[in-house]
Amino acid sequence: MHRLINDTAPNYYDFEQEYLYLRDKEGRIYSDEVVAQLPLVSKSHHLKNEWKIRGRSCKWLVNYFSKKNKPYRILEIGCGNGWLSNQLANVQNVQVVGMDINTMELEQANRVFTRANLQFIYGDISNVCLNEQFDAIVFAAAFQYFESVGKILNACFGQLKEEGEVHIIDTPFYNVEECALAKERSKVYFNANSAPGMKAYYFHHSTASLEPYKYKILYSPKSFINKVFKINPFPWICISK
Repeated sequence: MHRLINDTAPNYYDFEQEYLYLRDKEGRIYSDEVVAQLPLVSKSHHLKNEWKIRGRSCKWLVNYFSKKNKPYRILEIGCGNGWLSNQLANVQNVQVVGMDINTMELEQANRVFTRANLQFIYGDISNVCLNEQFDAIVFAAAFQYFESVGKILNACFGQLKEEGEVHIIDTPFYNVEECALAKERSKVYFNANSAPGMKAYYFHHSTASLEPYKYKILYSPKSFINKVFKINPFPWICISK
């Protein structure tokens, strides 16, 4: 695991401890054997419905990037145990970098997934500058851990090629009116799971926060047909540099 050092970066220890405590309580700390098979899980898995959704999102991304049909560099921010980065590395002519500040899961990703076109690094895109540029940056169930939409997107644009894109999947976005209610629901949930400190690290973003940027919604859970079939409760958002 390559570690990006920045003396001015904040200390992430408190976040990591709070985050891992909650994930353990939710049953989201997996063995190497389980991680190696993700997004596939057993029929008896307590989060099988969630992994069905994430598996579908993964297929969308793999198909999308496969159609590029050219050498392509992808950065996944908040890669965790690396399962999605590993799946994206199946795309022909792709180089994938997974980045996170969660040391335990990054170490697991390095143990489980070893391939020539896949690398995992410790770092925060908001506080470091990589020595390379990417065609795409992916946030999968991770964008909600960044407080400022403007700050994180500007940091991403600095690491993207001219025609690069940011993809956000498996993350809730709300109407402005819904944000306060969603924030209160999260507060109740964190308190109920003895992880009240997570309130400081989990943020609720509105679609209005994306208005200054060139974005399109590649999948909308609010469309009529998707409401009927309930394919995925989260939007797939693509933001151009």
